[in-house]
Formats: sequence, structure tokens, C-alpha cells
Amino acid sequence: MKSKNYKGIILAGGSGTRLRPLTKVTNKSLLPVYDKPMIYYPIETLKSLGCEEIMIVSSSDHVGQVVQLLGSGKELGVKFTYEIQDEANGIADALSLCEDWVNGDNCIVILGDNIYVDNSKVILDKPENGACIFLKEVPDPHRFGVAEVKDGKVISIEEKPERPKSNFCVTGLYIYDNRVFDIIKGLEPSARGELEITDVNNAYIKWDEMQYKEVTCNWIDAGTFDSLLFAANTVLNHRIRIKQ
Repeated sequence: MKSKNYKGIILAGGSGTRLRPLTKVTNKSLLPVYDKPMIYYPIETLKSLGCEEIMIVSSSDHVGQVVQLLGSGKELGVKFTYEIQDEANGIADALSLCEDWVNGDNCIVILGDNIYVDNSKVILDKPENGACIFLKEVPDPHRFGVAEVKDGKVISIEEKPERPKSNFCVTGLYIYDNRVFDIIKGLEPSARGELEITDVNNAYIKWDEMQYKEVTCNWIDAGTFDSLLFAANTVLNHRIRIKQ
């Protein structure tokens, strides 16, 4: 049987309010992280996972800048397609815009502000069916979606809980089969008016079709001033280590 094709998706919309005024006239994913724009890091992660076709979802305000920077993708060895998210209605909403382009294949989704410093440590085996999330043990899990893991399985995910059931946060990298788009169509907006990716993941958990991998390299959600600076320093230190 022919193995599934995996198309890559980078979700780089949103208004970047936590990084104002840096993001007043540019997209967050275009801000520099050490020696290159932030969006180059998720591109490299998707390439390391075997994605040769990548769709980038951005806002109408900034998609022109993204296209100007990345072009067709030829220089980076991939093929880019672009989609506009008119309103910031959540991660799952942004993903729904990619259904026709994915065209029955599986997809690997990454958030445009998520940096995995050493892609060689992001495990490469991918599920043919179902979904897979990438977990990282962190000291402040209440800031993220938190996965409860039992007997090698994810049994629940809570979004930014006051009392986390574990220290494992769900990082911004997801693998889905094509049923993800049917799940999104059945979602109701959350209290903040968005279609939540946590609800998508919990649907796969309910079906007992959710796998997980633990991220062993440095991972940064570079959406704040402190984490943006930390990302640059972490990348620099990693470069120094591999040169020694």
C-alpha cells in the first residue's frame, strides 16, 4: 500500500498583540530570531519531517510581506502556497482554510512562532491514521494546553488550566489525517469566540487515535518579548555548541 503524503501547513496569522509595537507594521513570524526571520524555523522543521509542499496561512495585512520574503520556495527547496485568514478566529479556523489544498492527504501543522532548536531530535515516524501531538515538559504548564498522560496514552487535554494535571504542554506541532477537517466543521466556538485546536485534539483522543511524542530539544513559543529574546540566545548557544 502506498504510504500517505504529508503536506505542511504553517499558521502565521494573528495580530501579535503581545509583541506590540514590534508587530504594529509586520507579522510576528517575520521578526528576527538571531540570524533569520522567525518563520524560517518552522519551515525547517517541516522540511525535516519530509514536507516538500507547504501552505502558509497569514492575515490579509501581512501576507504580502510573507510572500515578498519567501516567494515560491525554490530557494529553500520547497513549494509554497499562500492562504489568507481574514479574521483571527482561532488555530482550528485557520487550519480549515487548507482543506481543498490538502486534498485528501495527511497534514503536518506548525504554528509560525514555534521554534524547535534541533530538528534532528523531533521524532520522524508519522502515523498513517489518526493524529499525533508533540509534548514538552515545562515548569509553567498553566500557560498552555496541558496533556494528561496515562499508561503511554494521552487521555485528555485542557486549555490553560488553573490546576494542570501534568507538566506536559502541547507544543505547536500537530500531525493529522484528513478527517481533521470534518472535526473542525463540527466545532462550536469557545468562550473567547474561537475554534480551538484543543477541541480537535480531544476528538482524536475520544476516538483513541491520538499518539504523542516527547520533544527532547529546546522548544520556544516565541510570542512574548522575553521568549523572543530567549529564542535568539538559545539558537546562538546551539550554533556555538555544534561548532565546538
